[in-house]
Amino acid sequence: MKTKYYIIITLSILLLACAEKKEKSIPKKTEHPNVLFLAVDDLNMMIGGLDGPAKTPNIDRLISNGVVFSDAHCQAPLCGPSRASLMTGLRPSTTGIYGMVHDNNIRSGNPATKDIVMLPEYFKQNGYHTMGIGKLFHNHAPDGVFDESGGRVKGFGPYPPERFVWDGFGTSDRKKYGRTSTDWGAFPEADSLMPDHQSVDWAMERLNRKQDKPFFMGVGFLRVHVPLYVPQKWFDMYPLDSIETIPYRADDLNDVPPIALKINDLPMMPSTEWAIKSGEWPKIIQAYLACISFVDNEIGRLLNALENSEYADNTVIVLWSDHGYRLGEKGTFAKHALWDPATKTPLIFDAPNLPKGKIVDKPAELLSIYPTLLELCGLPAYERNEGKSLVPLMMGETEEEPSVAITTFGMKNHTIKSDRYRYIRYEDGGEELYDHKTDPNEFTNLARKPQYKEEIARLKEFLPKTNAHWDQNSSYTFQPYYVEQKARTNGTINRPVKVIGADH
Repeated sequence: MKTKYYIIITLSILLLACAEKKEKSIPKKTEHPNVLFLAVDDLNMMIGGLDGPAKTPNIDRLISNGVVFSDAHCQAPLCGPSRASLMTGLRPSTTGIYGMVHDNNIRSGNPATKDIVMLPEYFKQNGYHTMGIGKLFHNHAPDGVFDESGGRVKGFGPYPPERFVWDGFGTSDRKKYGRTSTDWGAFPEADSLMPDHQSVDWAMERLNRKQDKPFFMGVGFLRVHVPLYVPQKWFDMYPLDSIETIPYRADDLNDVPPIALKINDLPMMPSTEWAIKSGEWPKIIQAYLACISFVDNEIGRLLNALENSEYADNTVIVLWSDHGYRLGEKGTFAKHALWDPATKTPLIFDAPNLPKGKIVDKPAELLSIYPTLLELCGLPAYERNEGKSLVPLMMGETEEEPSVAITTFGMKNHTIKSDRYRYIRYEDGGEELYDHKTDPNEFTNLARKPQYKEEIARLKEFLPKTNAHWDQNSSYTFQPYYVEQKARTNGTINRPVKVIGADH
């Protein structure tokens, strides 16, 4: 009897010990959740989860687990100023960063940014271990922003020995416009040769580590930026006979002001007319979709690693792109515009306690990522942020003020996107107005029609009151209009116009 009793006691002690060991192996949720910060370059709204033609099961999974903003817009339709705005929490019109600026020069000599705390730095100052790899700022990141930096592979390769289709110059004056990375085709042979694949490997290894503090991990993907090169298997997902081109009108630009034509002067890029005549239009879209699916797969590898890690239930995920991309709209293949396909970008949040599978169709700004992450992570608000947290919108709270999104391209060129309308105001007073309820493709400029006078007056109230001069380190080296604008408004051009292998 005693033997039986002792056996029972011994087994009970062993079971309790095992239970205690198991309990200790399950990490307790920290007060502040981790952050996985995913930046996809040049990604437009073609993702499958928003009824686009791209096959994106992993981004769609993120949407089903979180909240997606279907009408989010960048603060600048160009990589450098868009990312500088997001990371500083300040509008381009506040900082004067309208063009490309080296990461280390964002705070150099600029009164608006000289003492700004950038997004990853704010997390570091609040006890987070910060890590980053790939294209997060324009290049990678300013020195010292991350505790651990994986850097970035230079350029947007790998590149084949010779270009497949586009020479990077088009019909442009090479001395004025330089060369772009624009081209498309199947290359290289394997995903493992792509820098984005290697970046995910780097991030996955760190997700398998034991982290003593909450972490902020940024992963910047180079695709879908040109050249549109990914392995053949991604092209095979999109047979050419299944490709639908973008709605297009040859006379689309006949009703826009002259300044809009100057801004849209991009002869180094393929024109839509050329793409139609050459038969390349479906091939360009095929390549773009192939690149999206490649990036989606890499995002899936990273999400799987997170789900299999001890941080799965205590991590905030945000996925964003720095701007959209035109695939034939308004006559060209580029960003560089204040029209909808250039400013509109995916924005997705997945976080503990957020609704699942919710679509918010109110206008939103990338500028809101900074304050939104702070609120989701239980950190104090940063008083310098010019964006507003999107948490109330995600939780279904009623807005006190109507939502609008403001995008700026160069000094005093702004667009206001409201629930229904897009209003564009250029530096010389030129205007455009589009009604998205009846004209989602922005074919018909309504700005001169008297019945829209009150609507234009209402939207004008949202135009930035501050229009800073060009930042001394911010240059647009690639399009004569903006080189001229900087010289005219600020008196200096810091870099030569001609750029070989430019980041465009």
